[in-house]
Amino acid sequence: MDCPECGAATVSFAVPSDLREYLPAAAPGAALCTRCLALRPVEDPPAGPESDFERVGETFPSNPEAAVPMALLVGLLSSLATNRAEISALLERVERAGTDPLLALDRLAADPDVDAAVDLRTRRRQLEQLL
Repeated sequence: MDCPECGAATVSFAVPSDLREYLPAAAPGAALCTRCLALRPVEDPPAGPESDFERVGETFPSNPEAAVPMALLVGLLSSLATNRAEISALLERVERAGTDPLLALDRLAADPDVDAAVDLRTRRRQLEQLL
């Protein structure tokens, strides 16, 4: 499945029921674009908990316990003001899974294959101020 925003490949994944509240629509899964990092709900995610998050980049968490909330977090970065509580909860979830989410954002921002729709460097600085 290709990204409707930029045409790049996407990574589809199942979203655990306790994280579905962070999706913009009630869906069992989501797809993250490997280039622009756009996130959209999907009705037919892969059945298993494993997804190929390495396709997003070497710097993206590969452990599903960190990767899924990180993908949802990236999807909410377009509006820090509206999504502040959700972003904070997802940051904590990524950290509990053993990944530094701010470092992951730094690495995504530096990845030459990623052309995020949101300025990741600016958002990272803003997240640091919010926390």
